Amino acid sequence: MSPLLPPVPLVGDDVLVPCVDGEQREYLSADSAASTAALPAVLEAVESFVPWYSSVHRGAGYKSQRATRAFEAAREAVLRFAGRQGTDDVAIFCRNATEAVNHLAYCLRLSPDDVVVTTVVEHHANLLPWARAASCRYVECSPEGTFTAAAVEEALGAPPRPRLLAVTAASNVTGWVPPLDELVSAAHARGVPVLVDAAQLAPHRPLPKEADFVAWSGHKMYAPFGTGVLIGPRQAFTEGDPFLVGGGAVDLVTLDEVIWTGVPEREEAGSPNVVGAVALAAAIEQFEAMGWPALRAHDRELARALRAGIAAVPGVRLLGPALDVETLPVATFSVDGMPHGLVAARLAAEHAIGVRHGCFCAHPYLARLLGLGPAEMEHHRAAARAGDRAAMPGAVRASFGVNASLASVERFCRALAQVTSGEPPPVRYVQDPATGDFCPSPSAAPWVATNRPHPASCSPG
Repeated sequence: MSPLLPPVPLVGDDVLVPCVDGEQREYLSADSAASTAALPAVLEAVESFVPWYSSVHRGAGYKSQRATRAFEAAREAVLRFAGRQGTDDVAIFCRNATEAVNHLAYCLRLSPDDVVVTTVVEHHANLLPWARAASCRYVECSPEGTFTAAAVEEALGAPPRPRLLAVTAASNVTGWVPPLDELVSAAHARGVPVLVDAAQLAPHRPLPKEADFVAWSGHKMYAPFGTGVLIGPRQAFTEGDPFLVGGGAVDLVTLDEVIWTGVPEREEAGSPNVVGAVALAAAIEQFEAMGWPALRAHDRELARALRAGIAAVPGVRLLGPALDVETLPVATFSVDGMPHGLVAARLAAEHAIGVRHGCFCAHPYLARLLGLGPAEMEHHRAAARAGDRAAMPGAVRASFGVNASLASVERFCRALAQVTSGEPPPVRYVQDPATGDFCPSPSAAPWVATNRPHPASCSPG
């Protein structure tokens, strides 16, 4: 039995926020599946580096040389984190995992006749780029939101042979972890390369070493400074033109010809996010110090308590696999007779708890988890086209990371039970039909006075 990881404080964990009763409460982020605050060591690394910041790869000055060393050291760190040191794989820095998947979709030179096997469980970032570039063959899920290796093997074996298997390493909605090793082996046995979207998995478990391509993002692993990573075989990026073109990607340009430079620099046109790379490397160092056995034991304890606690609240329906299935500390649920936006608004305004609500950038998956049929989906499509989000389908998601403890989960479950108890709220909530979001009425100072509603929706897909 691995020793449990004590909660690791994050920057901002001690921030107090106003509630509608006039009290200030310590903010509890139950939204780590969306984005995480910075580890203190990450912020310290950024603050230490910023005085030395300068242009990388193209400056003769001392600061430029030092910044270049830091940037390339970060590249080595991400290769090590992915288990790719000593291989011919390359690490390409991107803005985030979404850009990384789009980057790969371009570099694979797909055509509409090519087939990409993917699943209905995916985040939009691992659906839309493939649907735009090729023909998708989708693996369906069960009502519990899971699929089997056999279902993936069937899709891989159908003609014509796929160009790629693109699959999530962990669901951002339910926290379910597919049998990755089996999926990668099945694809490779048929000569099909694999992309794994590891954005949700990266802060919880080791990255899959056997996958051909892996994409993930720093903002989910306590380095929220705008960096993502795409890792893959060098030869996949050596043909044709790069995804982005511009300065730093070339050896020579004339008005008639471009000679592209080598990988990975040819795939990183423009001035890179050096600060983000330094931050991600610092986060990786912290993960290596904590160790995967302790991290996984911590996650397992939180996930069991979170999902069991939510399932025990009357009138609340936990979505996803059964309680005896191991997941990440991510749980999504619906509440009988209460809009998902109102549940999230009340948790925030009355209890200082931040959650995510909506469809979590995984509309096909959530529609299946909610059991929505074709007629219901057509109704919602018509409303979306008309700009009315007041009754859009959705759910509420709670998720926790290294800074959480069982006390964090208990606080969340107590608040959820209070919000869903049927007792009238302490203030009136109003809904904006254009966004679908709820907010305390203007009379509910100090919440509205310090946090005026923004015209952008909190839960777009």
